[in-house]
Amino acid sequence: MGLFDIFDQFINVIEWVDNTRDTLAWKFPDSNKEIKMGAQLTVRESQAAILINEGKMADVYAPGRYELTTRNMPILTTLRSWKYGFESPFKVDVYFFNTRQFTDNKWGTPTPVTIADSKFGQVEFRAFGSYNFRVTNFEVFFKQFCGTDPVVTLDEVEGTFRAKLVDKFTEIVAKMAEGNFSFVQMQANKSEFINALFPAIKLYFEGFGVEITDFTIQSITLPDELQEYLRKNTQMNMVGGDMQKFMMFQQAKSIEEAAKNGGHVSQPGMDMATLLLANNMMQNMQKPNPESQPPVSKDDIMKLLKDLGELKNNGILTEEEFNEKKKELLARL
Repeated sequence: MGLFDIFDQFINVIEWVDNTRDTLAWKFPDSNKEIKMGAQLTVRESQAAILINEGKMADVYAPGRYELTTRNMPILTTLRSWKYGFESPFKVDVYFFNTRQFTDNKWGTPTPVTIADSKFGQVEFRAFGSYNFRVTNFEVFFKQFCGTDPVVTLDEVEGTFRAKLVDKFTEIVAKMAEGNFSFVQMQANKSEFINALFPAIKLYFEGFGVEITDFTIQSITLPDELQEYLRKNTQMNMVGGDMQKFMMFQQAKSIEEAAKNGGHVSQPGMDMATLLLANNMMQNMQKPNPESQPPVSKDDIMKLLKDLGELKNNGILTEEEFNEKKKELLARL
């Protein structure tokens, strides 16, 4: 064995040139060689390097260039009980971690999620968005994902992160619903909801050794009947909450649609969204003083009585509620 063969048994230079965009952790390939005392360790920007001694993390290195001596390896020196000036080659695993942000990772509920809702009882919904993260706790990340794996890529952790994020999202939304939080509030106040949700998700993911740096909800998909409810609620607000004007507005929309569809005018009727609106109106109305009500024509009152009768027939109003409102309207004739 020649002199150069002896020198070749030891590792003199340790570095990672990452040519990928999806590697989170990479083990330096030592080919079962020992590291020469005084070897050069180069850690580039957006990297960190750690020495693994018998499966446990020892020294951590931020970006820079290091000469691996007992002075620069205090934890490993203590673990190995090396004396000052120890010069023999040594064997450890060297892992590099990518510390940059991994952005625009997608998350979403693969199937509709059912939660209790303070306004609608139970609601099925789907949500989609994105999140950014970076590795911050190398020891925890190593234990969770590396083990004996020499390379950890984004594909390997993305499924776990997505599933855990959806689980936590659903859990937090369910807890908020217990406090009279309505799903419609989440739809209408998405930014405020994200601000309330983000700290809990960020804290949860610290258990994986990563920091969630950004979290967004890009879309929330409601059941068709609730989407129709929100649409008609907007229309109702346009006419000041007046059910009669709303029905007239619906009739006008039907005429407009008929002009596009060959002239057939469909009756607006009382679909589920309209029934929900009407029910909310009835529940929120305070009993009025007949003397303070503006004059209403007999035809208007009869039309309102007909609409109320339809609500009663559909089970939205009880017999008692219908009779009370009927009595009130008849008193205005």
